[in-house]
Amino acid sequence: MGTAYEKDIVAWANEQASFIRAGRFDLVDAEHLAEEMEIMGKSEKRELANRMALLLAHLLKWKHQPNRRGSSWQKTIKIQRKEIAYELRDMPSLKTLFTDPEWAELVWEKAVAQAEDETGLDNFSDTCIWTTEQILNQEFFPN
Repeated sequence: MGTAYEKDIVAWANEQASFIRAGRFDLVDAEHLAEEMEIMGKSEKRELANRMALLLAHLLKWKHQPNRRGSSWQKTIKIQRKEIAYELRDMPSLKTLFTDPEWAELVWEKAVAQAEDETGLDNFSDTCIWTTEQILNQEFFPN
C-alpha cells in the first residue's frame, strides 16, 4: 500500500478516495476507512450538540436576564438557529437526535452549565423548558 494511515492522514484519505474512484477496492484500507467514517459521524453529532447547547444557553440568558438583552445575544441566537438548519438540511439523519432523551439531556446540561457560568444564576430547570420547534423557530424569543 502507499501512504500509511499513521504517517499522514490527509494524504492517506486522498489516496483512499482515488483507490475507490478507480475501483481498486483491493487497495482500500477498509479498517481505517470505517474508523474514520465513524469518527466523522460522531464529529457531526458533537457539532450539532455544541450549537444546540450554545443556542439554549443564550435562550436561557434571554429569559432570565431581560435587563441584559442585547443585539449580541439576539445575533447569536439567530446565527445558531441558521447554522443548525443548514446542518439538518445537509444531514437530515441528525434530526433523530432530537428524539434521543440521552442526547437531549446532555445538551441541556451543557446549556445550563454555560448559562450558570455566564450569569451567576443557578435557578434553571433540570429539564428543557421548550419544545424543539420553539428552540429552532427564528421568531421565538422567551419572555
